[in-house]
Amino acid sequence: MSNAVPRRQLLKLLGMSILGTSFSNCVTSPARATSVSWGYIGKAGPEHWGELSPDFQLCQLGKQQTPIDLQITDVNAISQDLLSINYQPTALHLINNGKTIQVNYQAGSYLKYGQQNFELLQFHFHHFSEHRLNGKIYDMELHLVHRSQNGDLAVMAVFLQTGNFNPTLQTIWDAIPQEPGVETRIEDINIDASQFLPTQQTFLVYSGSLTTPPCSENVLWCVIETPIEASRAQIDQFSQRFPPNARPLQPLNNRVVLEII
Repeated sequence: MSNAVPRRQLLKLLGMSILGTSFSNCVTSPARATSVSWGYIGKAGPEHWGELSPDFQLCQLGKQQTPIDLQITDVNAISQDLLSINYQPTALHLINNGKTIQVNYQAGSYLKYGQQNFELLQFHFHHFSEHRLNGKIYDMELHLVHRSQNGDLAVMAVFLQTGNFNPTLQTIWDAIPQEPGVETRIEDINIDASQFLPTQQTFLVYSGSLTTPPCSENVLWCVIETPIEASRAQIDQFSQRFPPNARPLQPLNNRVVLEII
């Protein structure tokens, strides 16, 4: 692990303040990308996203793009109570958007970083993992997407690896809509995002971007080091329905990564 850097200096390098995180450029929503056809293979694939629309230029030109390979040996550790999570159960509202399964979350659950609250809006899945941890790629990656009152974005990422059957995941898989584009609402089934958080929670935090067009930057990323498990059959159930939907790795470009323990 590298030599410790004063906490305030680290936060300044990340472009944040403990008194109120500011991500002035991340007010763009993924919804802006829906009018332009993009994907993960061929001429609509990640290497061409920046050419598909002027709104997507950051996908090609941005210097703070996500995902990255997180090298734990290169990070600076902070043990203060900088980050906290408060997730509550919600009725199961989900949509097959053609690229992944997205679960939309009702108001009342949030992530707090420093003095700023980010409300949980939705979570979705990628296969394989988009981030890597010390070069390791995982079977899947879960992204919990949050937004603050002033439009700043924060994404919590959780790795999934082959292992034990995951009952919370199966509740979602059993309800996947067959046709893309229409939200399914099952009011008598609750889902709790906290069930996707491992018991051991060490976070790697950095300033990055959305991993889908328009690739908006200055998104707060909180990647949990410890993976959770899902059975091989559960992972196959997702991968057989959705082809690989992971953006390739992007350059770190001298960004600072914090480890919150």
